[in-house]
Amino acid sequence: MQRTIAGFLAGLLFGVGLVISGMSNPLKVQNFLDVFGNWDPSLAFVMGGAILVALPFFRLARSLPRPFMADDFRMPTFQQIDKRLVFGSAIFGAGWGLIGLCPGPALVSFSLLTPEAIVFVVCMTIGMLLARFVADMAMRRALKES
Repeated sequence: MQRTIAGFLAGLLFGVGLVISGMSNPLKVQNFLDVFGNWDPSLAFVMGGAILVALPFFRLARSLPRPFMADDFRMPTFQQIDKRLVFGSAIFGAGWGLIGLCPGPALVSFSLLTPEAIVFVVCMTIGMLLARFVADMAMRRALKES
């Protein structure tokens, strides 16, 4: 029960932070990306502030034997840059630049029932399911061939 409450509070704090910072406003994000037009650098300060707040906690996490609200740490171990990572990052960046939302802010905007966010979240979900289906098919094909 404590984990659920902690997760809810962390998610709520994150969502409120996204709304206050403007990250859930697609026009603000698009203006941030429009460097040669109506550029709005304020999101760079949001990202910089987030890094400054998170960095000490990532350092702290390395020295702890276990997390406060979980049995163990789940740190990423895969560090190779491959075609899937580059291609996926390019698609993610293009989607973020075109619509002005990435998954976290999109879910916040979805909860506010904004039409752009509803379309984005539905399409994002379909894309994630399609990507999983394609990956599963490739894995099955590779297992058959071996």
